[in-house]
Amino acid sequence: MTSAIPLAVDLDGTLVHSDTLHDAALRALREHPLALLQLPLWLLQGKAVVKQRLAALSPFDPATLPYHQPLIEWLTMQHSQGRKLVLCTAADQQVAIAVADHLGIFDEVLASDGSANLGGRTKAEALERRFGVGGFDYAGNAAVDLHVWQRARKAVVVNASSDVKRKAQTVAQVDQIFDAEHRVGEALLRTLRPHQWAKNLLLFMAPMAAHLVPDGEMLSRLLFAFVAFSLCASAVYVTNDLLDLDSDRQHPRKRMRAFAAGQLSVAIGVLLVPLLLMGALLCALPAGWTFCGWLLFYFALTCAYSWVLKRLVIIDCLTLAMLYTLRVIAGAAAVDIPLSFWLLAFSAFFFLSLAFVKRYAELDFHSKSGSDRAHGRGYLTSDTPLVQAFGLMSGYASVVVLALYLNSDAVVRLYRSPELIWAAVPVLLYWISRIWMKAHRGEMHDDPLVFAMRDRVGLLAGVLFFGVLLAGSRGWVW
Repeated sequence: MTSAIPLAVDLDGTLVHSDTLHDAALRALREHPLALLQLPLWLLQGKAVVKQRLAALSPFDPATLPYHQPLIEWLTMQHSQGRKLVLCTAADQQVAIAVADHLGIFDEVLASDGSANLGGRTKAEALERRFGVGGFDYAGNAAVDLHVWQRARKAVVVNASSDVKRKAQTVAQVDQIFDAEHRVGEALLRTLRPHQWAKNLLLFMAPMAAHLVPDGEMLSRLLFAFVAFSLCASAVYVTNDLLDLDSDRQHPRKRMRAFAAGQLSVAIGVLLVPLLLMGALLCALPAGWTFCGWLLFYFALTCAYSWVLKRLVIIDCLTLAMLYTLRVIAGAAAVDIPLSFWLLAFSAFFFLSLAFVKRYAELDFHSKSGSDRAHGRGYLTSDTPLVQAFGLMSGYASVVVLALYLNSDAVVRLYRSPELIWAAVPVLLYWISRIWMKAHRGEMHDDPLVFAMRDRVGLLAGVLFFGVLLAGSRGWVW
């Protein structure tokens, strides 16, 4: 009977969609970066030592791992029928035992122990010694598992490529196949977040504010700058997703991000970041060295934000506002025009308000979920009303800056009908008030700028705002 045959189950890529060793390395990089300087010494002692040291260095919550739910359900049924289940993995035993204790369906755990790395042929030999030749079934996912399937009675193939599935059928009798629940191409596109590239239209803000009509060369430089910032931003998103794995897995929406859900391997992300940065720098060169400097500063600041600054109260929002404003500054640098004091002052307050909106929405969500703090942030949920006050004050301060600008000499020089520009003030006041109202009602689920670009009323307000500016510059009358 099948229930009399033990079933050994692999962990990484099989029971869970992710690789626990890669996850541990990322946690160590985020929380104990100096300790990783010992990594070459650990490698000299063997892979099992590396796994043991990383597991000890970076404890984790097994409940947050991206489990293969259809496989878990089938294993639970097998366990209820009296079948012996063995968690047999090359992961360190500290990790394996934590997972087995959490799931509660495994009768035994075989794992790497700091001296022997239980993978491939070593795993096959260990199972054969424990259960005899053909005395066990085995569930795995990778080419290295072919060594185990060759000695197993039957194979259970999980999350495997078509090539691995084909080879598994040639070396063993395949009993069950559990296909991957996602498509890598779609997951990769979602990870790059092309919809967020719309924020890089801020690069065009300085030339527009200066009323410059771009010629061919200027437009070309701006387009190269746009692509460079977009690629750099995608590199930042990938970096943030890798460093925020644990936090994302505890968030009801962010846990579906590709890396958190195990739809993309961490190794792909680590390779993707330098490729995106290289592409960004190549595209930045036609926009000039000054622009390249601002782009590199943007990336450095985002790295500082990901590692440290996002955990610091208030400083995190100031940094986010600066990252928005840097796009405006970089756009001016790309076409070599001076920046207006008024534009910088307006941008600083306006984007600070949007940064507070983003943080307020997160805190409000955690507060309604019963949590007393936002995971990975320095805020308590009790700070929510104060964050809301900071954001509203910043937003209205940007309206005041706009009103003062309309009374300056610059308006008279740039606009033929400066009195028309005053209509932009109530439009901006309405938009800021509305976006905060949306956040207060719990309807802000995305980056505020991206939300505004998807919101019909917000788009209409934007059309009115720029329409008023155009009418004033052209001297149109009512």
